[in-house]
Amino acid sequence: MKVILFGATGMVGQGVLRECLLDSGIESVLAVGRSPLRAPRQPKLREILHDDFTDYSDIEPQLTGYDACFFCLGVSSVGMEEERYRHLTYDVTLAAANTLSRLNPQMVFVYVTGRGTDSTEQGRLMWARVKGKTENDLLKLPFKAAYMFRPAGIQPLHGIRSKTAWVQAIYVGAAPLLSLLNRVAPAYMTTTEQVGRAMIKVARQGYPKAVLESEDINRV
Repeated sequence: MKVILFGATGMVGQGVLRECLLDSGIESVLAVGRSPLRAPRQPKLREILHDDFTDYSDIEPQLTGYDACFFCLGVSSVGMEEERYRHLTYDVTLAAANTLSRLNPQMVFVYVTGRGTDSTEQGRLMWARVKGKTENDLLKLPFKAAYMFRPAGIQPLHGIRSKTAWVQAIYVGAAPLLSLLNRVAPAYMTTTEQVGRAMIKVARQGYPKAVLESEDINRV
């Protein structure tokens, strides 16, 4: 399987990249991002540095021939106006997905969203409405299949770190509690390792539901 990964420098993306590189069934990984990876160089890992995440016309020839896309880009809505959040969440995601569905119609597209996403697009929470529309429109695209991953809490493992200092400090301080929650409350907690492994398995084998909550991710 050949994989395209967006958001490989983020916490979730780091975890997904790690699992892809460890998986012997994945032939190659193409990481598309704005900044270089810090991961050790490996023969099956290739990078494309790209600035405009709404236009891929210049690199389209390099985006063909892939079996799966793991889309892990995301931003916090804290302190952000709806128009800006919608651009960074909906516009950026659909620009990539529309391009990839045209270039790779047999591709499986896996999108990381979040618990509480509003599929009705009518709720009071701005971020949940925007995420809901993003999910709904992704599911309409002509991919082989598309899956929406809605993790709740995510515990970073294997030295993976959040790029946001205060978030990383919380993860460090709460590590014992997060480990406990992952064991006793799978509906509310998963890990970067479980998310990555679940993405790979769903891309290979499918899943009965298009939307996977934390408990589904852990079950997979």
